[in-house]
Amino acid sequence: MRIQTQEPQPTFNPVLYKQTTLEQWNQAAEAWDRWGPLLSQWLGQATETMLDLAGVHKGFRVLDVAAGAGEQSIAAARRVGPQGQVLATDLSPEILKYARRSAQLAGLDNIRTQVIDGECLDDLADGPFDTVISRVGLIYFPDQQKALRGMRNKLREGGRVAAMVYGSAECNGFFSLPVSIIRRRAKLPPPLPGQPGPFSLGQPEVLEKAFADAGLKDIRIERIDAPVRLRNAGECLQFEQESFGALHQMLSGLSDAEKDATWDEIEQALRQFEREDHFEGPCEMLIAVGTR
Repeated sequence: MRIQTQEPQPTFNPVLYKQTTLEQWNQAAEAWDRWGPLLSQWLGQATETMLDLAGVHKGFRVLDVAAGAGEQSIAAARRVGPQGQVLATDLSPEILKYARRSAQLAGLDNIRTQVIDGECLDDLADGPFDTVISRVGLIYFPDQQKALRGMRNKLREGGRVAAMVYGSAECNGFFSLPVSIIRRRAKLPPPLPGQPGPFSLGQPEVLEKAFADAGLKDIRIERIDAPVRLRNAGECLQFEQESFGALHQMLSGLSDAEKDATWDEIEQALRQFEREDHFEGPCEMLIAVGTR
């Protein structure tokens, strides 16, 4: 009698994931900074709403987690004024170079930067802060609870955590469509249990529970319609090719010809979002705010 054995199921490797993520953002840093005007136009209103809900005002000390090139750090720094302070942190030292440069060009001297893993905020000497913000960063942390608890621990009593994340895949066709095409062409399996990703907190009830489990209270969730407006589908494709390093990682197992064919299919699919004189890719952001 032959005994059948099950093949061990693949498991998510957070250490390897972080190494890959660091490499991706170091490589994409220049492009992310170069596309800054688009990011400001695309996410500017949502960012101001996030800062409003967090109650950021003059004299506040703000911690920005996964700050990237720092566009939202600058928005916060302008709010807190000369008497306030913003500490912009990120895993990538390369992208923080652009955050520092942008602050200098804006004439702001109330922004500092520090390289740190967003899951290791307890190692941060600074604090407490009045507010902790994170724009489109929390979704990519392997241990989202550890990150949120660290954010909470860095707050003064009564301070607030505010995070912006993508809504559901169905509401974010500009991004979910390319991801689904790449996943099919590269024959990639579904995300592993516990694996982070762009839509990992895309349901309001999931996002609210994450905040509650981290010990935050008075939680509020806001939906923000934030369409990506560009000249055409080709420009959207260029933006995603240059700025979204994870897409290239997903394509890494394909030949150059297969990659080209995949990008062609993505551009064709994105054309459904073209209007008479512009491109408007559907995007919904969720903003969560919780109090310590």
